[in-house]
Amino acid sequence: MSVVSKYNLISAVYDLMEAPIEIFLYGKWREEALSSLKGNVLEVGVWTGRNLKYYPEGAQVTGIDISEGMLEKAREKSRGRQNITLLHMDAENMGFPDNTFDYVVTTFVLCSVPEPVKALKEMRRVLKSSGELIAIEHMRSSNNLISIFETLINPIMFSIIGDEVIRDTVGNIRRAGFAIKEEKNLAFKDVFKKIRASHNVFEPE
Repeated sequence: MSVVSKYNLISAVYDLMEAPIEIFLYGKWREEALSSLKGNVLEVGVWTGRNLKYYPEGAQVTGIDISEGMLEKAREKSRGRQNITLLHMDAENMGFPDNTFDYVVTTFVLCSVPEPVKALKEMRRVLKSSGELIAIEHMRSSNNLISIFETLINPIMFSIIGDEVIRDTVGNIRRAGFAIKEEKNLAFKDVFKKIRASHNVFEPE
């Protein structure tokens, strides 16, 4: 089963599945990262729209997702929000012009995109030269015991929801031509991180 098919299948219960961790961890991370954004914002992988309530009214937010099931739930959450546009689109092949957005946001997306570096290069392409990538992601830990545990559960996570928990996401962001401005550990040592990045001026366009 493809990743898209998995997300379409679980979209109806996805919020319920992650409700405890959303309440105790994810929600506060989302609010801290997103509540002050302004200008044109692209959210790549909008899921069921759990970020949407944290964007200020002054931000013009475009959210994309490859799963129609997830987008349906996000549309329910965005009703009445004139500053939010939701589109069915592949992160690896986005239909936006170069240099369009002031911010590109990902939350728990770079673990499930089939080709994360390709998707990140697309994000860099549509991000203004003065813009910023904001990512809240989980990844392989540098702690040996945690890394072993992640390796053990990775096949299970991938089979259920197409989630790779052992990716070198910080490295992938750099490989796509970004320069890391902030790398903040959020939980479980360095498994969950907030990353802020901008165009690497030394990377050829």
